[in-house]
Amino acid sequence: MQTQPQSRREFLLSVGSSGFAGYIFFGTKVASGKNTSSAKNSIIGKTSVYFAKHEDTLLDIARLFGLGFVEIVAANQGVSPWIPGQGKKIRIPGAHIIPEGRREGILINISDQRLYWFREDGGTKSYPIGTGKEAWETPIGSTKILRKQKNPIWFVPKSVRKEDPKLPKVIPPGPQNPLGRHAFYLGWPSYLIHGTNIPWGVGRRVSHGCIRMYPEDIAEIFNQVKVGTKVTVTNQEAKLSWIGSQIYLEVHPNRKQNLELEERGTFSSDKVPELPYRIKEISGQYFKNVDWQVVRKTELERTGIPVPILKRKIGS
Repeated sequence: MQTQPQSRREFLLSVGSSGFAGYIFFGTKVASGKNTSSAKNSIIGKTSVYFAKHEDTLLDIARLFGLGFVEIVAANQGVSPWIPGQGKKIRIPGAHIIPEGRREGILINISDQRLYWFREDGGTKSYPIGTGKEAWETPIGSTKILRKQKNPIWFVPKSVRKEDPKLPKVIPPGPQNPLGRHAFYLGWPSYLIHGTNIPWGVGRRVSHGCIRMYPEDIAEIFNQVKVGTKVTVTNQEAKLSWIGSQIYLEVHPNRKQNLELEERGTFSSDKVPELPYRIKEISGQYFKNVDWQVVRKTELERTGIPVPILKRKIGS
């Protein structure tokens, strides 16, 4: 009989002889402490359905519902992004578990390609974003907004001009400016949160490390987000939360799968590091009620839609 709480190491060593065989564990730190526990998370928004019109593409539908491109493709795998078809049922993954982290300022999650803004009135809003492409990764960590600018001028970095020598040194405000009409300048040199003149890049990994927003989204928050606001960037491909008497799991494609999904519409399977251990931590005494078939299916499909993973609600 175990009289002491099982340590993380003991749990990881025990999985080989349990129902978790086949999972691979890495040294990812599980966030803990004040305002970071996944047990304190919540879901915002809702999942719904939309029936495509003849002229719709998934790009159009994504923007209509405040989603990014890969986000809507992941939720509708097997559907043509360009010609879904008249009357095609499209899942709208509008529900989002708030990532682990302090509920302060702006929290950006690279994996789900979304920005979470914690307003001063206590509300939370979420917006789709575009992030850095391969070799130009958006940095992980914490910084703050140093200044903000309407109709920004883009002083093209040497590294970007080296990649594309045709670019001028300076691009003035206007329709050709990739920064769009609004920009937040961060404490990380050369990194910004900005609008875009190419909205279809939102929800994709195509930038030089900056964080892109739909023009209408950054315009909505521009006057309300203050200089000095803290900005935290994290990368959580799986999110967990207690909602009432049920635990929900939301899994998104990782970086490699994200690129595969863009290129060919499908992706290779992969494990979420330490997922069983994280589920053990959040479920506590209800660990035995976890439906591991649902967990595995959610992990494999990575639709970005929150899924209940307990066999029954607690108390039912």
